[in-house]
Amino acid sequence: MTAASSARRIAAAVLAAGAVVCAAAVPAAAHEGDRHHQRQPQVQISRVQADSPGREDGSNRSLNAEWVEITNTGRHAVDLKGWTLRDEDGNRYRFKDVRLGGHDTVRIHTGVGRDSRTDLFQDRRDYVWDNRSDTATLRDDHGRTVDTKSWGRRHHR
Repeated sequence: MTAASSARRIAAAVLAAGAVVCAAAVPAAAHEGDRHHQRQPQVQISRVQADSPGREDGSNRSLNAEWVEITNTGRHAVDLKGWTLRDEDGNRYRFKDVRLGGHDTVRIHTGVGRDSRTDLFQDRRDYVWDNRSDTATLRDDHGRTVDTKSWGRRHHR
């Protein structure tokens, strides 16, 4: 083997190694940049009880047995202030000063009650969720859809 061919082989090996290092560095640099972006909330509609158990007599007890649960599946607390929960008919509940801790769940009842860390009340006198079919939509404070949960047959509007 001549000195020139050895030099070419070494140069080719160095170039190949450099390409591998660059290919590994680019995704790592892109990932580093992701740390500066705000964490995406991991909030979802976890359960819905649209059909109040027992006789639907319009009582506050019956209204409060109709509810939607919102769960934060992430580790970090999420400020829900300004978020909304809507049904297909446009009924809207706006979250006030609610901070949902990591791995916490809050239940939003239809009727009247006293808000707590685990239960919120829409203070309505009529049912919101359609028993047979409806869609609950959770939106953040910028109006972006975070999650939806549908049940029953889809409405065709």
